Parts: sequence; C-alpha cells; structure tokens
Amino acid sequence: MLPWKRLIRPLAALLLAAGVTLPAAAGAQAAGAPSSGWNDYSCRPSAAHPRPVVLVHGTFGNSVDNWLGLAPYLKARGYCVYSLDYGQLPGVPLFHGLGPTEKSAEQLDAFVDKVLAATGAAETDIVGHSQGGMMPRYYLRFLGGADEVNALVGIAPSNHGTTLNGLTRLLPHFPGAEDLLSEATPALADQIAGSAFLTKLNAGGDTVPGVRYTVIATRYDEVVTPYHSGYLTGPNVRNVLLQDLCPLDLSEHLAIGLFDRVAFHEVANALDPAHARPTTCASAFS
Repeated sequence: MLPWKRLIRPLAALLLAAGVTLPAAAGAQAAGAPSSGWNDYSCRPSAAHPRPVVLVHGTFGNSVDNWLGLAPYLKARGYCVYSLDYGQLPGVPLFHGLGPTEKSAEQLDAFVDKVLAATGAAETDIVGHSQGGMMPRYYLRFLGGADEVNALVGIAPSNHGTTLNGLTRLLPHFPGAEDLLSEATPALADQIAGSAFLTKLNAGGDTVPGVRYTVIATRYDEVVTPYHSGYLTGPNVRNVLLQDLCPLDLSEHLAIGLFDRVAFHEVANALDPAHARPTTCASAFS
C-alpha cells in the first residue's frame, strides 16, 4: 500500500469520528425514518418554548442516530424538535455530513424554512454536534440565516478546524493526499485547520449580529484539536468547557454529543437562558 493511502485512512476515521454514530443503532433505524418523539410536524411551540429546535448531526452522522439522547431529552422538556440529514454522498447510506459544506448549509437553509412554515414560528434555535455546530455558521453568514435563527449551540464544534494533534500537517508530504481527501469526502477537507472553506467562514469575525452563540467543548476532545479551537470570539458568545462544570466528566468528542447529560443540561440552559439552572455533575441525574 502506498504511504499516502496509509495516512488517508486514519485521517478519515479520526477527522470524522466527529459525529460517527454506532452501527447497531443505524441498522435498527434508517436515517430519515420517522423519529420517536421528534420530527413531528404537527407540534406547535408553546409560550414557554416558542422556537422549534433544529438538530444538526456531525460528520458520518445522521438525523436519527446522532440524536437518540438529546432529542428525547429536549422533547421531554416541552420543545418541538427536528433533525435533518445533510451532506449525503451517492451510494453511501446512513453516514452523512460528507459532502461539500457549503452545499450542506443550503440543505440546512431549506430545512429551517420547512420547520418554520410547519410550526408558524418566526425563528428557530439550532443545536449541532461537531461539523453540525460549525456548518450552520455558513448559513447564518452567507445564506440569510441570521434572520431565521435566535441561537446556535455548538457541541464540540469544528469552528476553526482541527489539526488532529498535528496529523493533518503531514498531508503535504504525501503527493495527491489532499486532492484525494477533497474529492472523496469534501467535508473532511473543509474541516482541516486553515482550509479555504474555514478561511472564508471566519474572515471578518466569528459571529453575525442578532444571534446568540454557545460553544460546549471538552478537554478530552481527540477529534477537534486543540479543543479550544472550537471556541468563538464576538458579541453574544458564551464558551463553556465541560470540565469546568463537572471536573469528573471524561467525555470525549463522541460522548459529549451522543449521551452526556451534563452537556445536555447546558444545552437546555443555552436554549432558555432566562430559566437557566447551574450545571454540575449532579445535572447528569436531573
């Protein structure tokens, strides 16, 4: 096997474990199938929670498996909750978020329009994991999303890309590796620190007016590295380190998005800051 092929495999696996979900769950329920308790287009937002919540999966994730923990958690707290599939590649079922990130943002734009039309709400809130926490920023900045979104909550988002602990710096030493990555899985290439996509996204500042931003990161993130590269700078930004809330929490990149109830509690606080309650280790049991 050529040396660059040995490099591409771990890069692809690591870069987007950024939302990889368990095959057992994927086999049990196909992505896009009706979800138990969410994606209910007859749901009407309440006075207490007037905005529907759109969940945006990570790379290699899908609209069901990525949210088997958080969607029921929010639904039980009275939210209308929706999730979409985006970034599909031809011939690749279940595992999405791999296509060009700009095109994925267009899919999100269309999905938000659908949710707002169905619910009658004027705005939505977005919660995303990994790429799903970063990609909506393109929609906010370039596709008019700031007029339709009140808050964006990123769970371990790849806002400024990743170095994979320095592994991505080896790519230029393997001729053709960068081109192969871009052609086969564009979203992986887009999330490498310093990519053309991220340069465009972050030029002129991380945020846009009128949107509240929350970033929830974990010190043990092995995919978005360094972990604080997910943080944002600008007005109406709150950056949160999971271990500042619960020092005992050892969740890494996948766990923080899939089943970490301390993180879920902080998501709920970000969606309803007027009624926020302190997030601690005990929040995992609330």
